[in-house]
Amino acid sequence: MSDVKPIPEGSHTVTAHMVVRNANEAIEFYVRAFGAEELGRMSTPDGKFVIHATLRIGDSLVMLCDEMPQMERWVSPQALNGTSVALHIWSADVDGAFEKAVKAGARVSMPVADMFWGDRYGRLVDPFGHEWSVATHKQDLTPEEMAQAAEAAFSQMPD
Repeated sequence: MSDVKPIPEGSHTVTAHMVVRNANEAIEFYVRAFGAEELGRMSTPDGKFVIHATLRIGDSLVMLCDEMPQMERWVSPQALNGTSVALHIWSADVDGAFEKAVKAGARVSMPVADMFWGDRYGRLVDPFGHEWSVATHKQDLTPEEMAQAAEAAFSQMPD
C-alpha cells in the first residue's frame, strides 16, 4: 500500500493551470500583484521555458507554464487573442487588492463596484492576457432578493 496521496497536500480538487507567454515574468507579476508565493519551478534543460511552476495565492494553488508552440493547443491568451476564462480571487479588501494589481501592471476591464448579487467586484486583465476578477462578499441575499436586484440592474442596461 502506497502512502502517496492522490491529491497532493495543500491542493484542492480543482486547480487552475495557466499557460502564459514568458512564465518567468508572469511569476514575478503574480507575486507583486496578488501576493503569490512561489512553491516550485521547473524549466526545460536549456532554460528557455518554464515547463511547470506552482504558486500559492491565499489558500489556493495556481500552476502555470510557458506556451510552447511546438505543443498543439498549449498556447497563451495572447496567441488566441483573448481568453474565455477568468480566475477569481476573494479578498477581505477588494479595493486594496485591485489597486495593488493595477500598480503591478494589470489593466482594468471593469472597475470595482457594488454588485446586485451582494459582492463588491471588479475585473482585471494581467499583462499576459489572463482575466482576473476580485471581490469582497458584502451581503447575503436570498434567491428572491437577488432575482429582484438582477431585474433592476438588467433593466438599466442598454439593449
